[in-house]
Amino acid sequence: MRKVIALLSAAAAVAALGGAASAAEPDTAALEDTGQGSLVWSSCNDATTPALQCAMLDVPVNYADPHGRKIKIKLNRLPATAPKDQQQGPILLNPGGPGDSGLWMPAYISGQIPKDVASTYDWIGFDPRGTNASDPHVVCDAHYFDAERPDYQVSQGTSKAWLKKAAGYAADCAADWSWLLPHMTTVDNARDMDSIRRALGVQKINFYGGSWGTSLGSTYGQLFPKHVRRMVLDSIVGPTISWYDHNILQDKEHQRRFDAFADWAAKADSVYHLGTDRAAVEKAYAQVEDALRKDPVDAAPAPGKIGPAEFEDTFYGGGYNFLRWPRMATVLSSYLVQHDTRPLNIAYNKYAAPGSDDGTFPAYNAAQCTENAWPRDWETWKKDQAKVNAEAPFYTYNNMWYNAACMFWPYQGNQAGRLKITGKGLPPVLLFQATEDAATPYEGGLAMHDALPGSKLVVQDGGSFHEILFHGNACLDDTFTAYLRDGSLPDGKGRVAKTCAPEADPAPVLVTPPPTLTAKTAAPAAPLSPTDPEAVHGVLR
Repeated sequence: MRKVIALLSAAAAVAALGGAASAAEPDTAALEDTGQGSLVWSSCNDATTPALQCAMLDVPVNYADPHGRKIKIKLNRLPATAPKDQQQGPILLNPGGPGDSGLWMPAYISGQIPKDVASTYDWIGFDPRGTNASDPHVVCDAHYFDAERPDYQVSQGTSKAWLKKAAGYAADCAADWSWLLPHMTTVDNARDMDSIRRALGVQKINFYGGSWGTSLGSTYGQLFPKHVRRMVLDSIVGPTISWYDHNILQDKEHQRRFDAFADWAAKADSVYHLGTDRAAVEKAYAQVEDALRKDPVDAAPAPGKIGPAEFEDTFYGGGYNFLRWPRMATVLSSYLVQHDTRPLNIAYNKYAAPGSDDGTFPAYNAAQCTENAWPRDWETWKKDQAKVNAEAPFYTYNNMWYNAACMFWPYQGNQAGRLKITGKGLPPVLLFQATEDAATPYEGGLAMHDALPGSKLVVQDGGSFHEILFHGNACLDDTFTAYLRDGSLPDGKGRVAKTCAPEADPAPVLVTPPPTLTAKTAAPAAPLSPTDPEAVHGVLR
């Protein structure tokens, strides 16, 4: 239920909303008995993948009290089919988030590699605690993302509205979920992975994680190095950077990717008619956004209107997946040249329309707001973000308001920072990173390699996707396959063991709707399937 509260200073909000989460980690030796339940597998009744099995696993809310209150984790698995003597054990999968579902991953990822390798693993997907089909599914404000939201740009005078909205969200979370929110950190999720391992009855697991999943995997490796067999981290969060500073790096990289999109569209002026240089294309973007401030577009079949905030959300995903660029350019071209809003409506419904509740946003905040300290006063944010916005105006204020609940979060962030990653006792870890990744900037891949002795870093020199595996790039995918096959690693020396080229830019085409399509039949309200080529994974904003 929505709790309407007055606009508070950050300090007042902390006092009003409660105390701080403890930064102390319980002694690992005291956690030998995690109190997890057992796994009872049954068919998922998945017509596409009949062999897929599902289960729920009881885990403790608080691992310091393993026999206290329990919650349930939803899992699925695609069992190994190779002969027993060739099987290599379970590989746990996580796409990022924090909080994104991993249930789509076993069937999909196992299908991207040769069958003689895929058949040797038990592929395990799971929904992180408090999210998706795990129980409970935390919802703080089901209508938080409903359109039309306040304009992101502070120049439009919406800061008070956003501060009130963010403070209200934090209050709603605290009102209903104070018993669980302090226990939804990356460390808690890593301990859930070890509960899964125990319930599977194995001594070691393999792991693939992308985006925030790289933080999850490295955290698991730090806590339980003896239980890691092989580990792959794709599009890497730096192991020490604060989440606040990480967002600033994101802002700058998203600007570079938006500039790359504008350069690409300018080269295709004969298709899109947006201008022949970057500045002209970016001016066209600003023109559409300004027009939507005055005259928002009907979002149907999604509820509400597409205003400037919804427009920005439709476009930022181009920094994650450049297969969206043709549709993005079509939106601008159709709006300005053809005076047709249908492509905007379609793109919004595919890329940015909210679901039936606030999705994984509670899990996102529960992890990021408590794992390190955040500035708790608006003046600090305003000053810092204005400097970043002067350099990177495309994404800065969008990203700032997405994270603003951390200003008011009821549990003070850990002053000591995130769990330190040293890699002690880990086997060699395989790392993948693109130099132009907007969501997890390149510095993170280098920092993780430096933190993990014996790791090997494979670099894609350029930008195309966030989470760079499984898009048909043989240089990348074959390296992953070789490692899963027999532990083979690139033999290059230095910080970068192997370099791969990015995929070719998408062909510039107009992605136009059929002439008879109306706004109300323009697109399904549901988001893209995670296996759709235009989907983005690990949306670490």
